[in-house]
Amino acid sequence: MKKIAITDLEDFKIGQTEDEKAATGVTVIISETGMAAGVDIRGGGPASRECELLRPFSAAEVIHALVLGGGSTFGLDASGGVLRYLEAHQIGYDMGITHIPQVCQSDIFDLTVGDPMTRPDQKMGEQACINAEKGNYKDGNFGAGCGATVGKWLGMDYCMKTGIGSAAVSIGEIRLGAIVAVNAIGDIYDPDTGKIIAGLLSEDKRSFRNTEQVMIEMADAQQGGFTGNTTIGAILTNAAFNKMQLSKIASMAHNGYARCIKPVHTSLDGDSIYALSSGKVKADMDLIGTLAAKVMADAIVTAVKSAAGAYGFPAYGDVFGEKQE
Repeated sequence: MKKIAITDLEDFKIGQTEDEKAATGVTVIISETGMAAGVDIRGGGPASRECELLRPFSAAEVIHALVLGGGSTFGLDASGGVLRYLEAHQIGYDMGITHIPQVCQSDIFDLTVGDPMTRPDQKMGEQACINAEKGNYKDGNFGAGCGATVGKWLGMDYCMKTGIGSAAVSIGEIRLGAIVAVNAIGDIYDPDTGKIIAGLLSEDKRSFRNTEQVMIEMADAQQGGFTGNTTIGAILTNAAFNKMQLSKIASMAHNGYARCIKPVHTSLDGDSIYALSSGKVKADMDLIGTLAAKVMADAIVTAVKSAAGAYGFPAYGDVFGEKQE
């Protein structure tokens, strides 16, 4: 197994744009010929669009773009710009009078980070597609990860800045990658060391509290945590699967979330994972699902370590005194 860059999955075009001042953005994954897709939504508060397309009884066999964005439910407007771009480039189902693209989207809640009244819109969605033509994807404070933060059980005062991250591998002809915008209520752990690398900060903001322990200590107060969360991600592969199989792969990829995020899949998160296939290489579904969990965990760590402190929130490098990776 060899590590590769997410941009080495040449069947997918990936682009992003962000409003750095407003702390929000969009990441788009495009397949001009269509990609089979599945989804598994585990969090209790997702902001999503057109996920019904991915149900087994839906007629759609492929989608043409997946949008990951900020702005919570308001940011779903970005898909309008993606649709406009794809239609203009005749990408989608040919209906004679026009092409109708199939576009799914999920958003994080980043409204408490920058300007809450500036959200991804159609212009940002279209610009992300234009940027996908030149493949401008980068890990860190970009695209959907521009306003991402973690460790918010006690609100925004002790949280940390994270971002968007990726990881990818190849085994023979098989290529598999993950992209994830990490915006969890919980703490982020490095699965290789078992240590917290981002999360709920202590009073001096130089060390960590343990969110799960804080939740237990606050049990008598029956007080819920901060509701502005959600980690959203996607598995990309050239292995051939239908949408039912891809939904299972997305389900297995959630093990990557569970290895790194504690707590995870709460009612205060909208945790979602999509799985996308260009359908070129035969592969075993359980192997791909197992690898999906691994690359997703690696992508989460990358999202933490590549982020830069911003908007008054420290990042990994600020707390650990290390340079960004």
